[in-house]
Amino acid sequence: MNVKMVRAFVAVPLPAEVQAHLAETGRDYERQLPSGAVRWVQPERMHLTLRFLGDTPANKLIAIGEALDTVARTYRPFQLHVGRLGCFPNPRRPRVIWAGLAGAEKELAALKAAVDEALAPLGWPPERDKFRAHLTLGRVKHSERDIRLEWGTPLEARPVPVQAIHLVESELRPAGPQYTVRHSAVLAAGTALETHP
Repeated sequence: MNVKMVRAFVAVPLPAEVQAHLAETGRDYERQLPSGAVRWVQPERMHLTLRFLGDTPANKLIAIGEALDTVARTYRPFQLHVGRLGCFPNPRRPRVIWAGLAGAEKELAALKAAVDEALAPLGWPPERDKFRAHLTLGRVKHSERDIRLEWGTPLEARPVPVQAIHLVESELRPAGPQYTVRHSAVLAAGTALETHP
């Protein structure tokens, strides 16, 4: 029997005002770059990825949601803020332009580790690479493009509250990925999202 597969990831949602601010930040930088050099992320698609799951059996989504609920019950909401401008893999040949995050970084690292630990029995062992919290602003279209920005520049420190963990399905479409929240695990003692299903 063929098992239906979906592309999925685990992420912290962003407030709409932060998404809009980051999109505006991208537009500001766009004016400093060659026309069409970067494909900027639409604001509604911006989020803080904790774990990319990739192709995921649809029949595991419920178990993943339950694992996230278990993690969320042990963590109180905390707050980050937008940090500095950065890129992957390096300034000489940037492929991804991102906004870093600062603030309650220890709490975020602990939450990320707990998510990894909870997912391990379901088939996703902890990641080997060090977790670098970031919000993707855009992706460079061609590696030969001349992308020169002031990497490390502090950005406006907009608050990024961490109040829930989402399990998101990502469907690739010609116009870009379509995201659907499949489960939302609210951190213990959360207030802003108490009514979220």
